[in-house]
Amino acid sequence: MEINLSDLHFLRPFWLLLLPLGAALPWLWRRSRDVQRRLRSNIAEHLLPHLLITPQDQQRLRPVHLACALLMLGALAAAGPTWQQDRPDFLQNRAPLIIAIDLSPSMDASDVSPSRLQAAKHKLHDLIQRRAGARNALIAYAGSAHLVLPPTDDPALLDTFIQALSTDLIDKPGKNVAAVIDEAKRLLAAEKSPGTLLLITDGADISALAGLDKQLNDSQLQVLILAVGSEDGGIIHDASGQPRTDSNGRPALSSFDQAALKQLASALDAPLGSLTLNNDDLDWVELHSQQHFQSASDEQKELHWKDAGFWLCWPLLLIAFFSVRKGWSLNWMAGLLLTVGLGLQPAPARANPLIDAFLTPDQQGRWAFEHEHFPQAAAHFADPYWKGIAAYNAADFDLALASFARLQTPQAYFYLGNIYVRRFKFDQAIAAYTQALKLQPQFPEATANLALAIALQKDTESAEQNAPEVKPDEIKMDKAPGKGQGKAVETEQATSDALWLQNLTTSPAKFLKQKFGLQDRMGDSQ
Repeated sequence: MEINLSDLHFLRPFWLLLLPLGAALPWLWRRSRDVQRRLRSNIAEHLLPHLLITPQDQQRLRPVHLACALLMLGALAAAGPTWQQDRPDFLQNRAPLIIAIDLSPSMDASDVSPSRLQAAKHKLHDLIQRRAGARNALIAYAGSAHLVLPPTDDPALLDTFIQALSTDLIDKPGKNVAAVIDEAKRLLAAEKSPGTLLLITDGADISALAGLDKQLNDSQLQVLILAVGSEDGGIIHDASGQPRTDSNGRPALSSFDQAALKQLASALDAPLGSLTLNNDDLDWVELHSQQHFQSASDEQKELHWKDAGFWLCWPLLLIAFFSVRKGWSLNWMAGLLLTVGLGLQPAPARANPLIDAFLTPDQQGRWAFEHEHFPQAAAHFADPYWKGIAAYNAADFDLALASFARLQTPQAYFYLGNIYVRRFKFDQAIAAYTQALKLQPQFPEATANLALAIALQKDTESAEQNAPEVKPDEIKMDKAPGKGQGKAVETEQATSDALWLQNLTTSPAKFLKQKFGLQDRMGDSQ
């Protein structure tokens, strides 16, 4: 094992404060056994050597010396000596990927079977399955860019919205890559991590390439371009599968603008790849994403260091064996009590006086939260935000509502909006999301859920207005009033903050079309 002394340091250096104490133990022990020093104040110093008989100690190694070695080696091991950097195996999965897919009409061309858009959706399905556990975001764009889903590690939810994409969701024509980059930068700023933007498109607007490179300055965003289409182009079909026609009644053709894509790649300094029938394109995306994340992490010096302190456990064990000798005794009670006190963990189910003495209620709540004991965490937390988060995860929405109502932060208003939507109180949900965006304008999750709440409110009002008023012909009671039995129906708790969207009363495609149209109208009015 090669040690680079220039990189040698300690992960937990405060443990080194025990080294002077360990080194001082033999001196303190000898001082405590110095009889002449204790009698010097009562007997003349020149008489002491003649009055005392001091037996010669034949043993040079005493228990205190082994205790000194144990304490010093243990302090070094606990301090975490390290000199080698370590990159965990799961690091590649930490890199967020932002997927931006082109929804302009040209993506309906059939030169790639069954169409460019459908081929891209099939490829994205395979990509997110391979990246299980990693965070992926989805953006749809044409003449405007719209966030479909913020970064999520739920591949089923992401695939639901990918399969709902179609070219009729965005009315604005064009290929606005600048808007996509702005949206991706906002997402990446919230993630606080370097990431990759994957553009899936069949062309580019050459007139809008100026200034794209400046948008990426001082950004940890890498752009990859995955081209979809063939050089021969293809016929554009509508949603029903019929060929679209131009003004002269001839089938509308879409060319694959490879030259424009090369200019776009040059303007963004982005690698350019193409959709393939095998998995070479997926390997290409993952390779570039991982390399970018590793290089950005190296620049930030966020690499982990290998803790080499465990190697000192072997000499510690050897010294401990030598300490068990006949005639040797050492008072370990104080050290044993300290070890037991530090090693105790807070029990989530009941209070413990010893735990209360060492850990605050928020610390106990944090431990329970990290171990997914959400009801116990909500009971322990004193901080209203963390109490609300724990109660929200425990599906105790009454407690979560009371906790978040005490706060006036964007995150608290966001969770209040989520709770109101779950209870179908759309007016209050819209007000909560709006307040969150006033306090934090760049809040993609609140923006997406605000549009959803507005769409759901419209759907609910429309359903109520169109509901037929039918009076029953006859009412029959099977049991006398008060004799019936009620039974609570338990619903499965959502596995993520966004998964509950699937259980609401609107289809993903209808929701996205309403959301994109609303955002475009809001953008035009500004």
